[in-house]
Order: sequence, then structure tokens, then C-alpha cells
Amino acid sequence: MNGIQINDVTKTFGDTLALNQVSLTFEPHKIYGLLGRNGAGKSTLLNIITNRLFADSGKITIDGLVSVENDMTQGLLYLMSEKNLYPESMTCNEAFKWTKQFFKDFDLDYALNLAKQFKLNTKKKIRSLSTGYTSIFKIITALSVNTPYVLFDEPVLGLDANHREMFYRLLIEKYSDRPFTAIISTHLIDEIASLLEYIMIIKNGEILVNESCESLLRKGYSVTGAIKHVDTFIADKEVIGEDVLGGLKTATIIGSINKHTLPDGIEITNLDLQKLFIKLTNEE
Repeated sequence: MNGIQINDVTKTFGDTLALNQVSLTFEPHKIYGLLGRNGAGKSTLLNIITNRLFADSGKITIDGLVSVENDMTQGLLYLMSEKNLYPESMTCNEAFKWTKQFFKDFDLDYALNLAKQFKLNTKKKIRSLSTGYTSIFKIITALSVNTPYVLFDEPVLGLDANHREMFYRLLIEKYSDRPFTAIISTHLIDEIASLLEYIMIIKNGEILVNESCESLLRKGYSVTGAIKHVDTFIADKEVIGEDVLGGLKTATIIGSINKHTLPDGIEITNLDLQKLFIKLTNEE
């Protein structure tokens, strides 16, 4: 069990410190959420792992082997990024066939099957695809390469709700049939929270949170009830978010709770990952 090991990686762009001595381990056969605000360093980290950028200092190994300029280790990775690196004059069919040349386990039949499900016209040139269908083309490629490590950088850019739901379902099906490590960087935290096993939150180039989703969400809870009941209950608690709808109020709280002492008229639910993320990454 080696996985992707990142040790004290630092990266600067001029006067900007993009990553500051970041150390992480992505273990095999797990689904990770790499979360952070714009400019936090998520894409920089993914690009360094895949040799599209090089760190100023630090070390990255893939299954125990150094990753820098190593074709063997880079063949274990696939990064779906916001940038399209295929020639835009290529058709989707041609791009799939060329991908097979570089990734021997690329499943062309599976890719074409996914294209039918998404209604992607594979005879179209990549440059003629809409923003949504460009993302669909890249999603299909990423799900078909069958590398041990697949990195998704904002995978659902431009996708409507139905296509996003299809991606999440297909990701879980693929993971169940042929386990791999998925690292997903996205802004749609609410949508993807139920898929994630581990959460890594990055802020200003530094790791803020690195733990299982389950343990992270045990650090708090939400309560709902009549406004006056909720206000009384939360008076002495650490509240990180409040929502009011009509006469009902929902408050998100950090801390533990004794369910046996919960007042009448108050309902408890699990901690909201997105509200926790907003609280932890607030610049104030």
C-alpha cells in the first residue's frame, strides 16, 4: 500500500506562495475530495503530481517510485483538467483511439458506451463541443483509462443537473467494479459529499483538514425547529450557519450533543459539509 505520497511540497509563482510545505498521502482504492476556494492551490497540486508543473522543493512518489520525469509512474495517473490538451481539430473518436496508444488499459468499447449514454456525438471535432459536452468528453476519457489513480479537476464544469447525476452514478459504478483512487476537486460540495471517503481542505497553499469524511462530520450537527426554540437552544453554542424559512430555523453547530437532552420541537441532522467548508475557509 504505497499510493501517492506528497512530502513537503512547496511551489511559488513569482511572489505568490501557491503551496507551502504540503504533505499528504492518497491511498489506493479510496475516493478523496480535494476542496478549497479559488486560488487555494488545488489545481497546482494536481498539476505537480502529474508533472505538468514542477515543485520548487519537496518530493512526490507514486507507489514508492519518484514521480518526476518517470514514464512508469506517470502511466499510473490520469488528470482530467479544465484545459483540453487534445488537438482541437481531432474528433472525439480520434482522441479516444490516440488515448488507447498512451494508456494500454483504455477501454474503447466502454468509452463508446458512455458516449451513447451521454448522447455525445463522437464524430464531432473537440473544438465544436459546447462547454458541457467538452466536460462530458473529458469525463468519458477519465472513466475509461483504467489507471490506478484518476484525478478530476472541476469535472462537472458546464454540466446540467442530469448529466452531473450521471457522472456521480457512473463514478461509483466504476469504482465498485474496478476499484481505483479518485481525487476530485470541485466547488459543488453538497452534491458530492455522499461520495467522498476522505476530505482534504486546502487554504492559502496549506492543508487545513485531512481526515475521513465520517470523522469530520461527527464534529458537529444541525438543528431545525421553530425560530424561538432554536434561538434558545443555540444561545451558548458555536454556530457556523443559520437559515430561516417561514417560521422554521436551521442552525449548524460545531460541538457534541447529548440527544437524550434535546428539547421538544427540535430535530437534529448530520453536519452540513458545505457550511463547515465555508466556515473553515472564511478569510476573516
